[in-house]
Amino acid sequence: MSKERLYLFDTTLRDGAQTNGVDFTLADKQVIATMLDELGIDYVEGGYPGANPLDTEFFGTKPKLAHARFTAFGMTRRAGRSVSNDPGVAGLLEAKADAICFVAKSSAYQVRVALETTKEENLASIRDSVSAAKAAGREVMLDCEHFFDGYKEDASFALACAKAAYESGARWVVLCDTNGGTMPHEVEAIVTEVIKHIPGDHVGIHAHNDTEQAVANSLAAVRAGARQIQGTLNGLGERCGNANLCSLIPTLKLKKEFSDAFEIGVTGEKLASLVKVSRTLDDMLNRVPNRHAAYVGESAFVTKTGIHASAVLKDPQTYEHVAPDAIGNHRKVLVSDQAGRSNVIAELDRAGIPYEKSDPKLTRLVEELKEREAAGYAYESANASFELLARRTLGKVPHYFEVEQFDVNVEQRYNALGERVTVALAVVKVDVAGEHLISAAEGNGPVNALDVALRKDLGKYQKYIEGLKLIDYRVRILNGGTGAVTRVLIESEDENGDSWTTVGVSPNIIDASFQALMDSVIYKLVKSGAPA
Repeated sequence: MSKERLYLFDTTLRDGAQTNGVDFTLADKQVIATMLDELGIDYVEGGYPGANPLDTEFFGTKPKLAHARFTAFGMTRRAGRSVSNDPGVAGLLEAKADAICFVAKSSAYQVRVALETTKEENLASIRDSVSAAKAAGREVMLDCEHFFDGYKEDASFALACAKAAYESGARWVVLCDTNGGTMPHEVEAIVTEVIKHIPGDHVGIHAHNDTEQAVANSLAAVRAGARQIQGTLNGLGERCGNANLCSLIPTLKLKKEFSDAFEIGVTGEKLASLVKVSRTLDDMLNRVPNRHAAYVGESAFVTKTGIHASAVLKDPQTYEHVAPDAIGNHRKVLVSDQAGRSNVIAELDRAGIPYEKSDPKLTRLVEELKEREAAGYAYESANASFELLARRTLGKVPHYFEVEQFDVNVEQRYNALGERVTVALAVVKVDVAGEHLISAAEGNGPVNALDVALRKDLGKYQKYIEGLKLIDYRVRILNGGTGAVTRVLIESEDENGDSWTTVGVSPNIIDASFQALMDSVIYKLVKSGAPA
């Protein structure tokens, strides 16, 4: 039996941007759009062109997406205006986008109170806007805002709004639980009624999470016949967030009720990158990942000692509803010595580091990891630092060089143009096989200056690090007060395009940064097979 196609619509860059404390840069949006496309998302909603300079610039040049349809969001024409005389609609039609998603009220109460217009004018606005975008050759969809509340108040008007969009040429009519208070059984019943009027393969669901049921409501809509799901990565969104695609995608792929009946654009191979996608977004936003998140959380497959841990070690299916590696996660069994060794051995296997199971140094490595993670090191996010720690403890990292001293000064001064600038100067003294080398460098900040100075002259090892560059730098304060501990994550890349992450932790941000820089350089030497 052939499977039906379900379409995934991501609104992280639009609805997710309304999350308190989330501010995307243009570069962020470009990176995230590409990441969503590579994951297999069908529609990437980039934002609201015309609403702010950032979104207008983002839609000035269409991203090169291999799979996803780049979508612009905006309002239908305003009451009392024609389509040709509405700057908002004009901005949507001018945007470099494959599709346009209009939003319109579908609640009689909202039309009366929020818009202060008539039902007839609201319906005419929907028809005119959808028709104009359709005539311009765009794929069109309409978000029926407040649909479920509106349906319960005045079902005939809510349906009339949805039908007006569909009959005017909308590819998708999306039913929105805007206030997030509808229950799953209500969603299923209402969607069942809607698809008596509009084919289910033209109906979508947009659920908010104000009762912690956005994912359940989305699945209820699919059961009732909807074939597009809108959501965000990590459940970002205003108030309590939107339906979480990081929960929906694995459910659709791994639960037989859905996987036997539907196919989505996310392949099994791409599903295995979901944890990385989730963590990448959190890192870009400098947010602490939700360790208890379904599927992708650090604790999603963690078991403590006792009968559960014993059972998991015998057969993981005793306490795991899916295989963690299917979404790029992995199991951890905590606390006991046996469990610690099992975790470390699994990590060593993943990194390809040779070891002997009888080696007592494995026990030392377990204890070292516990001590360091308690101090704030995050090896889950720093693969290269974990490998180096493991290799050092097992005695397998050559002693390439020693940093004898470093010094950093930050100075504010006037440059040759008479402009007041802040410049950092770093000096690093290293011992390479008895040869003492001193390098100095300026940078736009102390970490940049240290990075340049450290890699300026490493003697016989210089040729191995020529292609090394720092591509990302993230700082997180682990506790408050003047004695706060700082964690620094540095992402590096080499001439082959390979990238890795290192970590440093210290009350001093410069010290933490230098730890991560040192790990990056040494990892590159190990990776390149540099001789001791």
